[in-house]
Amino acid sequence: MADGHDVTSFLIRLNNGVRMPAVGLGTYKLTEIEAYASVKAALECGYRLIDTASYYKNEEWIGKAMRDCGVPREEMFITSKVWNTEQGYEETLKAFDRSLKRLDTDYLDLYLVHWPVTGKRLDTYKALEHLYKEGKVRSIGVSNFHVRHLNELYAACQVLPVVNQVEMSPFLYQKELLQHCQTRDILVTAYSPFARGKVLKNRTLTKIGKVHGKSPAQVIVRWCLQKGMAVIPRSSNEERIKENAAVFDFSLDLEEMQVLDFLNSDLRTTTNPETVP
Repeated sequence: MADGHDVTSFLIRLNNGVRMPAVGLGTYKLTEIEAYASVKAALECGYRLIDTASYYKNEEWIGKAMRDCGVPREEMFITSKVWNTEQGYEETLKAFDRSLKRLDTDYLDLYLVHWPVTGKRLDTYKALEHLYKEGKVRSIGVSNFHVRHLNELYAACQVLPVVNQVEMSPFLYQKELLQHCQTRDILVTAYSPFARGKVLKNRTLTKIGKVHGKSPAQVIVRWCLQKGMAVIPRSSNEERIKENAAVFDFSLDLEEMQVLDFLNSDLRTTTNPETVP
């Protein structure tokens, strides 16, 4: 087993053969300076997966951190997403170019449809397929897609999405969606695993953490990994960034995993994609 802090050692093979780090840094709601400092700290302490989006309005500062951290670009795995107001075939191609310019890179490792916008999501995904075939992005996927959105996509796409990035935690355990994606060899990436900090004082998490000498946050990250997901916890605190990645030197046993499963209370911190027609 890898060292507890060796976040670079655990890679997941995507369905197109590309390998993606299992743990990355989420950057939603990080302001410009916070994004720069957090990404730079994360890359310097071993993270390689950085997740952003045009909607986050911090791509330019993440690009600066990428340049200043000393890590070669080819060692990084950079994800961005096309926002709802940018969707549609031609609009998506333009949005992608804007993201590349802000990030100051000539390719992305993963580009996602941020939300399944009605009437536009299929054309948006066709644009992603074009970018993939052109070699401008190494992998393509979706975010916030539920099973019916995915089934619609399967009937229309030529390139299967490699990732479906969704909100997931023991408190929002979307078991059927996870199993559906795994059956199709689509990696689920969990965002907001800590429910924006709302669950980190939970007694069950604290109790299990004490058994392993780990924090409640580390227990959640480990739960995600053992469910077969990648996970992108967000933090602007350097020590917590390091802590969130120090999860490869312990395992949760079957009973602990089941106890965590039963914490599910459908706790969402963002819009329910099921409300999207």
